[in-house]
Amino acid sequence: MYYLIYGILYLFSLLPFFILYGISNVLSFLLYRVMGYRRKVVLENLRIAFPGKTEQERKTIARKFYRNLTDTFLESVKLLSLSAHRLDKRAIIDISKINEVAAKGKNIQLHSGHQMNWEYANYAVARKIQIPFIGVYMRINNKALDKIFYNLRSKYGTRLVAAQEFKSRRHTVFQGQYALGLVADQNPGRPGLADWMYFFSKPAGFVTGPDKGARLNNTAVFFVRFIIVKRGYYLFEPVLITENAAEKPEGWLTLAYRDFVEETIREQPDNYLWSHKRWKWHFSGETKGRWIDVNLPPA
Repeated sequence: MYYLIYGILYLFSLLPFFILYGISNVLSFLLYRVMGYRRKVVLENLRIAFPGKTEQERKTIARKFYRNLTDTFLESVKLLSLSAHRLDKRAIIDISKINEVAAKGKNIQLHSGHQMNWEYANYAVARKIQIPFIGVYMRINNKALDKIFYNLRSKYGTRLVAAQEFKSRRHTVFQGQYALGLVADQNPGRPGLADWMYFFSKPAGFVTGPDKGARLNNTAVFFVRFIIVKRGYYLFEPVLITENAAEKPEGWLTLAYRDFVEETIREQPDNYLWSHKRWKWHFSGETKGRWIDVNLPPA
């Protein structure tokens, strides 16, 4: 089954970009207009994030998001045959500051949001960083697809660790110097243990692991801004937040990350995974974790 699926995807990846984007246009239309894939979730998330925009403006953002989503999937398949030279033209990153900090012997954490194209970002960093790069990923239920994407994501040297195994393997994973890539705005699996704050106009829980790990290991922390320059071309901008996370108080990094993600979303509202149930949990009852926002929680 693996070789069958791989063969089909590889042949598909040989199609030129203009054909892939034509297919993406059709797929995004089907997802949004016909199938209504998570359409209610997307529009409700946009209402929470942008209450000042009209319904029509939010629908316009939603349509662009669906196209970005299908672009990302097809661009990821294209990576099966895309040369490193062509990829370098489509995934731009100035990694000099990261390598400069790494040269001091520091371990590094790179935090980003659920923005496009996360697959390109992995390759852009892995190809140019001068210390081992570790990525945390979610397994795909289909074993053949999981193996294909595992091999694809580790193609340029990324050391992949399944999220389900991260805690049990952290002592072996973090031997020696490293840079750890984290998409840190996911829904907390245990909201009662999360740090809570306003995310746009509504309370949301944030996982505490990135903050704890950075302070425990006194890592340098970069936030990475994802920018869609034009269709199929991405710019990734690492921003140094601190060289010594241990000097920061508990929760400071999470609040700074929240502010950063909000800012990047406002700059390109359609470049975020709006189908993700970011406000799944409510700050009440057994889901009520620790409130760390400077603004008071809702009554």
